[in-house]
Amino acid sequence: MNETTSDGDWPGVRPEVVAEVVSALSARLQKRLDGAAAKLAQRPVTRSGHQWRVEVDEETLLVLHAPDGVVADPADVRCGCLLAPACVHRAAAVTLCTLAEPGPDTTEPQAPDTARTQDAPAEDTLAEDNPTLAPSELAAARHLHHAACAVLAAGVGAAGAVTQAELLHAAHGARLAGLHRPAAAAVTVATRLRAARSGAPDHRLADLVSGLRDLLALTTALTRPPAGAETSAPLAELRGTARRTYAPEGGLRLHGLFTEPVLTATHAGAVSWAVDGDGRLSTIAEVMPHTDAATAPAQAAGAGNRALRLGDAPLSHREFSRAGLTVQGATRSATGRLGAGAAVRAVRAAGSAWTAGPAARLWSEPVADQVARALAAEELPYESRPAGSDLLFLDVTLLGPAPSGPDGAPQLLARCAGRPGPAGPVIALLPGHEHPELAFRANLALLATAPGLRLRVIGRLERSDRPELRLLALGAPPQPADPQPAGPVPALPADRAGRVNLGLERLQTADLPADLPAGPPAEPPVSAADTTPTNTRLTNTTLTVTTPTPPVHLLARRVAQTVTTGRQAPVPNAATAAADRRLLRAAGLATAAELLDGLRAEAASRGRDVFGRVVPDDHDAFAAAWLAAACYTEALGAALCTAAWAGEG
Repeated sequence: MNETTSDGDWPGVRPEVVAEVVSALSARLQKRLDGAAAKLAQRPVTRSGHQWRVEVDEETLLVLHAPDGVVADPADVRCGCLLAPACVHRAAAVTLCTLAEPGPDTTEPQAPDTARTQDAPAEDTLAEDNPTLAPSELAAARHLHHAACAVLAAGVGAAGAVTQAELLHAAHGARLAGLHRPAAAAVTVATRLRAARSGAPDHRLADLVSGLRDLLALTTALTRPPAGAETSAPLAELRGTARRTYAPEGGLRLHGLFTEPVLTATHAGAVSWAVDGDGRLSTIAEVMPHTDAATAPAQAAGAGNRALRLGDAPLSHREFSRAGLTVQGATRSATGRLGAGAAVRAVRAAGSAWTAGPAARLWSEPVADQVARALAAEELPYESRPAGSDLLFLDVTLLGPAPSGPDGAPQLLARCAGRPGPAGPVIALLPGHEHPELAFRANLALLATAPGLRLRVIGRLERSDRPELRLLALGAPPQPADPQPAGPVPALPADRAGRVNLGLERLQTADLPADLPAGPPAEPPVSAADTTPTNTRLTNTTLTVTTPTPPVHLLARRVAQTVTTGRQAPVPNAATAAADRRLLRAAGLATAAELLDGLRAEAASRGRDVFGRVVPDDHDAFAAAWLAAACYTEALGAALCTAAWAGEG
């Protein structure tokens, strides 16, 4: 029975399939590929079992065979036109499909009865300590570096299907050579580049900038390592691993903390977080690939009700967030992922409140130390970050909504309880995920009506020059030891054990106390740069010192603009460049001024032949200048974020 799918509902495709199909096209057809893909995207798609069918025209039928929703072989893409298999229709089809590349820490655990369980050491894990790159590795790294430079030089507007396919081809070669981390970074860039070109709602330019920066930093470190840096540890980290490895942990007593939905362009599900008696955080994931973006939010929300894949524990993820487990034969990865092998045994145990037991210790860490830990984790490879390293555990008092945030969007402000000190910074609370079908945004809208409410929260640090936190879960804070009233707390029902998973469960008006005080309008948080007494104002009896923020945007904007428009980004005239240089140097950012001048100079430095035509180059010097500016902007952003959280709003 045929099922007509929605527009743009295509199966997933392996990256190497895209590279092989597109590379088979002639140069003439490659020039027509982007236009052919745009036309094919307007045709209706029907699905019957594992077959996706598209009628290109009255005489041509395109069929994609995708078991489990993923095209895994070029032969699975068949076209009825006369030019097949080297036809533009097959290449256009794989260009429209979603790249099906499992993430490093969100793949579904294998079932216990498979040939190799997930918690067994993987034979294909790159574990050798080779102190130098082999010739094949170096060649693959150079190929990937040149492909990444080409993407940067082209920009989002010009990095079409052919440029993307070349990047995926280089990524496949890197994976075959054992460079798993650079290969995964390249696939991430290709996925975000597609989202940018298609105008996908989950596209963020900052994510694409970050992905390109990481990819170029990896390939640069592999192809041109600094003197004295060729040791086994750095190279092993740069190479990455093909699979996670799990170490035996013996017996574990786990206390559930919260569950969050996971929703990406390719995967949907839920992840539950737990803490053991030693205060270590662990995760249990229920995340699967999806091929339909329309049903993915429901898949993510419904995953919270699915059973834990850990032994025979009769618990759903949502139930585990309020309960506990006693596990025998436990295995755990270096990043805190719990294995689900056949030898694992788990039985239900009592949970613990956030205000007692090992969970309470998470909130005892000073706020500044938590922020430093989260920022340090961002510098590690994603697959090497300890579980929960980017999470903050805070006690806050809601101040109410501010008129708008720095980008014009509404925001909910809260005062963080400081340790030490009577009060911490004012922070902006953001939804854990922006998708409207998840419960995050609705819950924040309800919380905005309750100024003065005291909460104990778990959130993910959002790096900014203002304190920002993406809220994931909340509960009731502990009552103070002194007899003075400290303010109202949420009145959560007993079956919620004093906490709410904000992405999976909706707060009700009855969960808020009825005697909330009417608070004054909230003041927006002060940026980290607002520390020099150049201007003062008196608001709500609190003297606030403000100053214009440093002109970091002059460099950051150029870094982002380069990713959007490529090397052809307009170069400002001499007067504008001189004014930018003066502003940066006046703010004490002399290095930023030099990097901005260097990036502009490399963008304009194009060789020409005797006829005045631009001579193609490998864009290596241009990419190096951009990478230096991007890394400086990243480091400066981390410093501003640290300063923002350290100040008292």
